[in-house]
Order: sequence, then C-alpha cells, then structure tokens
Amino acid sequence: MKRGEITVFLSIVFVLMISFVSGILQAAVIQSAKNMGRLETDRAVYSIFGEYQKELLEEYHVFGLEGSYGTGSYSEENLISRMHYYGTEGTEHKITGIQYLTDNRGQAFREQVLAYMEQVNGIGIVREFTGLTSEWEEQEIQGQEMEEIQTESMGEIENLNGLLESTEEQQAAGDSTEGEISGAAEDMSENPFSFLEKIKQYGIVSVVLPEDMEISEKEIRLETQVSYRSLTTGRGSFPVRSGMDGIEERLLFNEYVLDQYINAVPEEEENEERNRSLDYEVEYILSGKNSDEENLESVLFRIFLIRMALNYAFLLTDTERQGEAELLALTVSALILMPEAAEGIKQLVIIAWAAGESVTDIRALLSGKRAALVKTSENWQTSLTSLFKLGESGGTEGRDDQEGICYKDYLRMLLFLKDTDDVTMRALDRTEENLRSEQQLDHFRADHCVTSLKMDNTVTLYNSLTYQFPVQFGYE
Repeated sequence: MKRGEITVFLSIVFVLMISFVSGILQAAVIQSAKNMGRLETDRAVYSIFGEYQKELLEEYHVFGLEGSYGTGSYSEENLISRMHYYGTEGTEHKITGIQYLTDNRGQAFREQVLAYMEQVNGIGIVREFTGLTSEWEEQEIQGQEMEEIQTESMGEIENLNGLLESTEEQQAAGDSTEGEISGAAEDMSENPFSFLEKIKQYGIVSVVLPEDMEISEKEIRLETQVSYRSLTTGRGSFPVRSGMDGIEERLLFNEYVLDQYINAVPEEEENEERNRSLDYEVEYILSGKNSDEENLESVLFRIFLIRMALNYAFLLTDTERQGEAELLALTVSALILMPEAAEGIKQLVIIAWAAGESVTDIRALLSGKRAALVKTSENWQTSLTSLFKLGESGGTEGRDDQEGICYKDYLRMLLFLKDTDDVTMRALDRTEENLRSEQQLDHFRADHCVTSLKMDNTVTLYNSLTYQFPVQFGYE
C-alpha cells in the first residue's frame, strides 16, 4: 500500500479543467443545435420552393409557388405547415416578407420573363428593332393627327352625303332635268364616301375582313381578371432588377408576348386548336376589352389611322392622283349644284382615298401578307373608282409586298408604344386564364403564386435558451 495525496492547488486546477471541458462540450452542443436548426430550415425552405407550379413553368417558363396547394384556399399558414412537414416541427416561423407574382404591377413576372428570354434567345433577338422605336413613336403621333383630321372631316362628309342623297331623290322623282346634273349623275352612280360612314357606324372591322376570315365571338369577364380585381399583396422589400424599362428590355418582353400568346393572324405553326378563353390574346393585351371583336376593332383602328396618315402624305405629293381627285370633286360639286365647293370636296376625296387604301392594306395584313411601308405610284393599290364599292363583299384583298411589314410587326410596334405595366398585367391575365382553361387548373390564381419569402425563425436549444435567425429565398 502506498499513500497518495493531492494539494489544494491541484484540486482547484482539476475542478477548473473539468468545468472548462464541460463548458466546451455544452457550447458545442448549443452550436450544433443552432446549425441543425439552420440546416433544417434551409432544407425546408428549399423543399417548399421546389414545389413550384409545374404547368406555369412548362407553359410560360416562370417559377411560382402556388400557395393554396391546389385547394384554391390560400393562407400564409399553408407555407408554415409545409415547412414543418419538411422537418422543422421544433422551429417557430414568422413570415416577415413575402412577394407574389403580381406585386408591383407584375415585377417578379417581368423579371423572370426577361431572364428566360435573355438565356434562351439573347438580347440580339431585338437588336434589329431598337433603331425603329423612334419611327414607331413618330408614326403613332401621325396616326393621332390623322384621327383629328378624319374626325373633323366626317362632319363635312356627312353633310355632303346628305346633299348627294337629296339629289338622288330629286332625280328619282324627276324634279331635275338639267343636262349638267344628269351628266354628272351618270359618272357617279354610287357614293365614294359611304364606306367612311360605315366605318363610323359599325367599326373598321365591318370593311376590312378578308372573305375567308371569321370574327371570334369569345368573351371574358373583366372583373375576374388579374389586372382588374383586388389582389392578394405581399409585404417587405426585395431586390429589384435594374433597367427593366429600357428599350431592349421592353422589346424583349414584347417578343415573349408575341411568342406565348396568340393573335388574329397566327403563323402556320400556331394554327392548332387551343382551348383558350380568347382567340385574340395579343389584341386583348393591347386593348383590355372583354371580347375578341372589340379588341380586334381597337387594334385595327389604330393600324388604320397609322396607314391612313402614310397614304394621305403620299397623295399630297402625287400630282397624277391629285388630278383624279380634282375631277371627281368637280363632278360631285356639279351634282349638288355647288361648283364653289370643288376645292373643299377635293380634300375630302383625298382623305377618303387615303382611307380606302388603308382598308386595302389592312385586308392584306389580315390575310397574312405584308403591306408596303412607303407608298409609291408603283405599289399604290386602290383606284379612285373602287371607293364606290369599298365596304362591300368581294373587295380588293391587297397585294403581298415582300419588303413591307406584316400584322405581327404592327403588333410589335403597338406593344412598344403601350404602357409596360398594362402589358405586364394583361399578360398575367392571359397566363392565369389559359392555365385554368387549358390545364384545368380551376384553383389557379396568379396573386397566390409566391416568388420570394423572408422569415424570422426561433429554435429552442437548451431548456429556455432560444436561437433566432432569418432566412430568405426567392426565384431568380
């Protein structure tokens, strides 16, 4: 047997070492619990955002977590329940920020579309159009000026039509026997301005449709659309892509619209039957009306005014056609016994002739042809005498000018001139409607699609000791 002893100093050192080791172990346990809490939360948030709406991605290349999970009943608690399902039962989650596809006039939707278009097509797809934007703006201004001229002229044309009808009635009754009037009447068996009154009364669609084109009768309820109804809105701040309203970005988003949504003149590969609530979707995005017919009418009238301004400018420089217009004006003035009105009638004839050529141009566009961008004597299509029959069935369909522009080019121009927020939100209208009708997703709502999320998370580590940490995730 041997005696052992320990000094007070060694005892204190031993106790301190045991305490130190115990403290290290406890700190390691706490840190491990913190890490596990973070890992579980990160794993859960990645998992729930992996449950994106499959059809939205496949059809429209946009990510969105449909927060009702197919029930149509959305609540933020649905997201927290899914977090717990993926292994965070012991963690308390509080949503501090959330962004939906429709927030800030469709910011997240627009950002994802631009990212997709840049990745798949590149910015080069719109480079050829960037130099045309100033011309488009100028054409829009000219179209607006032409609308004012046409509006002012319609009053005079209506008065003139009244005088012509009165003269015809007198001739029918045998009240006029003057040779001058009879001779003029032989040259004018019809009214060259009647088609303008038809446009005013029934719309441009009534005179420009090709024979083989039928107007869609589909309608929607505007109050149910994303851009019209009250929306679920998010909260909190999230990163915003810079330069979304630049010229190239606007053109790029518009190319997406032209690719994803159908219009009144589909290309050959777009002719398959689709179960959509509207057939003229791009026209709806431009006009926002509840029926295909109204949307087409609105778009065609804008094109009509732009074409009319171009045609009117050409007629003012063409001496040969100016002479023809003057002869017709003299005939009309003689018919109504007002020779002093010949110069004023000549201007009305020129306006009507420009409008008639525009009708022919639009018929060509609706037939899938191209219309000349710059008019010359060689590519002018409408004769002055054809105005008498314009608006009747069997009219001139218009030639195909390979160096001209097509209907889709005009849609591209009008989309660029349209407010970007309107284009974005109405594109969301069509996206939601199409997923409902084509994919039978009756529960789908764009404003229930989560794109970014911020949460404060609290984990209980040891007895009453808790650990709080934030987490943020979003589709990019």
